[in-house]
Amino acid sequence: MTFEEFVYSRGAALVRFARVLTNDDDRADDLVQDVLANVLVKWRRVSKTDHPDIYVRRMIVNANRSWWRRLSNRELSVAAPPDGAAGHDIAHHIAERDHHWEMIAELPVRQRAVLVLRYYEDLDDASIAEILDISRVTVRTAAMRALNTLRERHVSRLAPTPRSTQ
Repeated sequence: MTFEEFVYSRGAALVRFARVLTNDDDRADDLVQDVLANVLVKWRRVSKTDHPDIYVRRMIVNANRSWWRRLSNRELSVAAPPDGAAGHDIAHHIAERDHHWEMIAELPVRQRAVLVLRYYEDLDDASIAEILDISRVTVRTAAMRALNTLRERHVSRLAPTPRSTQ
C-alpha cells in the first residue's frame, strides 16, 4: 500500500479520531496534518509494520500529548475572575483586537514577522531564524524591540490626556 492509498482510505477516520481526542476541529485537522507529514518521511518503515493504522493513531495521541505539555498551551486556573467590566462587551473586545493588529501592522517588517512566527505560529527561535535567514540573537532582539514598541504604544494610548482649560 502506498502512502497516498493509506491517506485516501484512512484519512477521514484519522481526522475523526483526532477530533474526538482533541475536542477541537481546527486543532485536530492540524494535528493529523502534522502527523501525516511525519509519516510520509518514514513511510517505508511505517508500511512494514503489521498495523500502520495503529502506528499512526499512536503518533496522533503522542502529538496531542506533546501539544498539551507545551507550557504555552496550558490554561491557568485562577481563584477568582479578574476585575473588569460586567458582562461581555463583544464590540469592545473586537475593537481592542483590531487596534492590536493595527499596532502590529505598523511595526517594521522583520519585527512583525518575528512576532507572528513566535506567537501566532508558535515557532521557536531556531525555526524563526531559519525561516527569516537571520541569527537567533537577531530573532530575540527583534522580538524584544517589537514588544517594547507595542508596550510603549499601548501605555501611551491608555495614559490620560490633559484637559485644556478654557
